[in-house]
Amino acid sequence: MISRMYSRFCQTLPVPEGSNGVLVAFSGGLDSTVLLVLAAQFAREQGLRLRALHVHHGLSPHADAWVRHCEGVCQQLAVPLIVEWVTLERGNGESLEAQARKVRYQRLAARLGEGEWLLTAHHQDDQLETLLLALKRGAGLRGLAGIVPNQPFAAGRLLRPLLEVSRDELAELAASLPYGWVEDESNQDTEYDRNFLRQTLIPQLKARWPAMAQTAARSMALCAEQEALITELAEADWQGAGEGESLHIAPLLALSPVRRNNLLRHWIRLQGEEMPSRELLGLLWQEVALAREDANPCLSLKGRDCRRFQGRLYLVRPGLLPRQEVLPIRIGETISLPDELGLISLLSCAAGEGLRLPREDEPLTVRFGVAAGSMLKPVGRGGSRRLKKLLQEYGVPSWQRGRIPILYYGEQVAAMAGLFICDGFLAPRGGIDLHWQRAITPDNL
Repeated sequence: MISRMYSRFCQTLPVPEGSNGVLVAFSGGLDSTVLLVLAAQFAREQGLRLRALHVHHGLSPHADAWVRHCEGVCQQLAVPLIVEWVTLERGNGESLEAQARKVRYQRLAARLGEGEWLLTAHHQDDQLETLLLALKRGAGLRGLAGIVPNQPFAAGRLLRPLLEVSRDELAELAASLPYGWVEDESNQDTEYDRNFLRQTLIPQLKARWPAMAQTAARSMALCAEQEALITELAEADWQGAGEGESLHIAPLLALSPVRRNNLLRHWIRLQGEEMPSRELLGLLWQEVALAREDANPCLSLKGRDCRRFQGRLYLVRPGLLPRQEVLPIRIGETISLPDELGLISLLSCAAGEGLRLPREDEPLTVRFGVAAGSMLKPVGRGGSRRLKKLLQEYGVPSWQRGRIPILYYGEQVAAMAGLFICDGFLAPRGGIDLHWQRAITPDNL
């Protein structure tokens, strides 16, 4: 049987040209034991470096014994084993199951070398569980497409070569091998949704419809194709509407509601944010994009605020407040700014326009605001204006106001970083260069 399984295993893997090795996620359970045996044969035949990684979560009283078991199996297969010991936080609002998965992939990513493959033991029954969980959540095509068999991951690629193999087939092969496997007692706890499906619902579905896992896999493959198609459409629409991290509203007005929502989701996904519900997406369009011209709309999404400025939509960190600090600075010095605002430098410059040298009675400080009613006159302007008006003219979004470094000579505003030098503080040539190195975040773009 192992020869047939190995043949199927090899057919699912890409040509190993360019691969610098293989890393197997090895829990010691039935599925990952079969995976490691197949991977060991493949690595020997292809001349690839193979390693296994086991994560000790400390959730089970048997966790130490599982490590010893994994060490024994790897020793028999002549596969180096990496053991990662992690501690999970109880009561932080995130389930232990979700925490364990997140930290497991973090450790796998950290260990994966450039161009290396990561193999995990997800199989056909896992796909069915994933589909049912996606239906429970009301997921869209991306969720219904299920587990991706081949995708970029960290410095290499994540491959799942057993997705077309059933759990029963894996169990039959594992029983014929001499290594044994560990049983995680938490897999019997039906309080976890995935365990409830695995122990209670899926056996009934497969008893009634034995081919349920295979037909569900076909449906998921079709969903994956449709997801790829609408992603291509969204990317084409993004070319005409996207700019940096922002999205122009005007091109969206010409799109159908379905196509517009597809582009909005694509934009949110590009920034690595969680997908909002259909209701929130509708509010984003109605209350932010279509708000009256003189409004300053803001809608809280999952972890970001959606804001509008000069006909564009932005996703920014919530709770951005004006800064009140007064930070001394000297010529030749670089200082860190608060709240992820980056670095500010004052350096001598031999050429080009710069700030004049300060007098002895003009100590240099960096601040973020001006006194109420203050009037500023940038070099080259015919008159003075209030800072709010100037920032509007310079196209500074409302959430950045009060967060831009301002250089003071004594109690006089000399320059606003990245925007202008005030009249009376410009050197005819040379002088001081005020350089603001912003942190790369959507809030500061």
